[in-house]
Amino acid sequence: MNRPLVLLIGTGAALGLNFPIGKLAMSQGVNPALWAAVISLGAGFAMLLAAKLTEVKRPHAKSTFQFAIISGLISYVVPNFLTYSVIPKIGSGLAAIMFALSPVVTALLSLLFRVRPPNLLGIIGIAIGLGGAVIIIFSRQSDFNGGGTWWILAGLLIPVFLGLGNVYRTLAWPEGASPRKLASHTNLAAVPFLAIAVVVQTGTIDLAPLESIPGLVALQLAVSTVMFLMFFRLQQIGGPTYLSQIGYVAAAVGVVIGVVYFSETYPTNVWVGAGVVAIGIALTTLGQAKR
Repeated sequence: MNRPLVLLIGTGAALGLNFPIGKLAMSQGVNPALWAAVISLGAGFAMLLAAKLTEVKRPHAKSTFQFAIISGLISYVVPNFLTYSVIPKIGSGLAAIMFALSPVVTALLSLLFRVRPPNLLGIIGIAIGLGGAVIIIFSRQSDFNGGGTWWILAGLLIPVFLGLGNVYRTLAWPEGASPRKLASHTNLAAVPFLAIAVVVQTGTIDLAPLESIPGLVALQLAVSTVMFLMFFRLQQIGGPTYLSQIGYVAAAVGVVIGVVYFSETYPTNVWVGAGVVAIGIALTTLGQAKR
């Protein structure tokens, strides 16, 4: 698939599904870091199998080991660890704002390192999309704890690492490597670090909560596999800044999911925010097409 907009919407929609699925898993007593490890392990092996079955081995492709380790650390492990650490201190609403900042940070880093930097129209679209995402978050989240200064500063590292990961994957993409193989290796490389995080947090790895929700685990693995397959393809053809907007799409998709599956009701400004996100993405897509 070579259409960035389709990949962006598809990846963002899958990401948006991850949040309610994860919320249900947490309500059953699953440790968040363990849940992230299960996602990376299951999706990693599924994509590895898909690559084995559908791709011809490329004899001249460079090793993906270094790429997978660094990408897994800065894109998955560190942001997840920071998120789990700061939410109890600053609230889930403020943590969501931190995620919404990642496209802005990615755009700045892309300009700084000259890695497929956005044009003026793309920058305007990102700014508008951020405004829409913030409207949605403020309208849906009531948990905006002030927290201490150090915890807020720690939270601000979340978009920094997400942005670094977005730029790094484009900058260091191994020559000849396929998106499926990179997605698989990066996810699998993150598993040991996430497992260590679980042990540090809880002193053990308790799989009992997972055994009580096999259907939810299967659903999560299916959604995550589809998401990562599109995610790395989008990274390849869309670049880091365009890719980073999946958070905006996820915020808008979360509104629809809340209405359809959780019977939530929202004030008008939530729908206005979703519309603003759509305008921002349209402008960025237009900017991408003009490059």
